[in-house]
Amino acid sequence: MNRDKLYEIMDQGNLGYACVYKSGNDGHRTDYMFSMTADNIANFIGKNAFEADRIILTDLCDQLICESIYGGILLNCPDQNLCREINSFLVPIQIGEAEPKEFAVATRDAMEELWHEEEMEVMRAEIRML
Repeated sequence: MNRDKLYEIMDQGNLGYACVYKSGNDGHRTDYMFSMTADNIANFIGKNAFEADRIILTDLCDQLICESIYGGILLNCPDQNLCREINSFLVPIQIGEAEPKEFAVATRDAMEELWHEEEMEVMRAEIRML
């Protein structure tokens, strides 16, 4: 993913993590980052419904947003208003009336690499100023 796409994801705000656990990965997970809107959450769960054993979505402070299991079944969702909003997008995907929509998603590694590069650029600029 190019740098502009990563900035686009950051500019959307409300960033969070989606930890995707798949069977056969020996307990390893893949972490993604995207804007945690109800429609993005529903589309992400819907897209990974039959590939992931469990998806745990959190904000940047690792506070639980929601969790789903195989089949895209929404479990633990502390904010019931958000849960209803997610379900309004997720249920049509689950029953085959809608396809999961594409939206900007990055791996956590790609985002952290971008942040590291930015930090290095700042440090180089500060050193040049000395």
